[in-house]
Amino acid sequence: MQKRILIVRTDRVGDVVMITPMIREIKKAFPDSFIGTLTQPNTTAILQNNPHIDVMITDDLKKESYKKVISEIKKYKFTDGLLVLPTDRAAYQMFSARIKNRIGVGKKLYEIITFMKSVSRNNYIPLRHEADYCMDLARKIGVTTDNIQPEIFVTDEERKKAGEFYKSIGIKEETFRIILHTGSRNSAPNWSEDKYLELLKGIVKKFPSEDYAILLTAFEMTDDFKKKVSELNDKRIIDVADKITNLRDFIKVISGIDLMLCSSTGPIHLADALDIKCIGIHCHRNVSCSKHWGVINKKSINLDVKKEYCDSHCSNDKSICNFEDGISTEEVLKFIEINK
Repeated sequence: MQKRILIVRTDRVGDVVMITPMIREIKKAFPDSFIGTLTQPNTTAILQNNPHIDVMITDDLKKESYKKVISEIKKYKFTDGLLVLPTDRAAYQMFSARIKNRIGVGKKLYEIITFMKSVSRNNYIPLRHEADYCMDLARKIGVTTDNIQPEIFVTDEERKKAGEFYKSIGIKEETFRIILHTGSRNSAPNWSEDKYLELLKGIVKKFPSEDYAILLTAFEMTDDFKKKVSELNDKRIIDVADKITNLRDFIKVISGIDLMLCSSTGPIHLADALDIKCIGIHCHRNVSCSKHWGVINKKSINLDVKKEYCDSHCSNDKSICNFEDGISTEEVLKFIEINK
């Protein structure tokens, strides 16, 4: 009997990137399987062009969409449902859509009520990467693998469009391209804009005459930060945030860069999945550290706040986080090399 597997992750960008390894490994283990995904509408951009996916179903999480999603799931007669992010909404949708073998994470009340099987994260002991925890659900249905490298697929036509974008903002093909993404939308501890400004100044001082461009891509940049950047009067620093209109456009832009500088948030996971060199800055806490959320590709570097700093500068429950000074701009600058 053909396996027809629905993989559900209805949260944020970086989280959805983490299901791409399990999609690949399930298809590798079961070449004749039919694989569907259930995500929010905007994050389908991450899965676009993925050759291992047969159908993408979306849920905007609105009350009026609930039954419509159930009807859509039913159409495909899934045999297995993998609920990577525990949510009562998706658990009941999968149950109502009559997916026989349903697997979730932990033992939530709604999972027990709907007779769902589960895997455990064992209180994150020992701590593993988020993509590896996701893979546990695939392992539960017979997948055997340690390959957790995420992946995003960009077509030749999209790469061409990316090239046209760079040309339109005056960046030559041979220019070394850096994205400095200063935002995180509170998804992870992050530096202040003043500290990112300090890093910008450090880069232009370290590489005064090199052929490179620094693209600023965070939608949430403040006017004050933009003004201070403008006062640097350096044409190599370009604000392109308002030129990126959707997530797929952002993915195309990232596919054409040489280096991503970012905290542990969505854009760095997109770059990782596109096999771009990254320098990621991470908090020491389990929920944000590189062991759990670091960049995986072999080109990249993860920088974590040291345990000693965290223990002496942050509260025991980590509700007070002094991430700002846990990693210096000098530490990041050490790992920046501008070359092809």
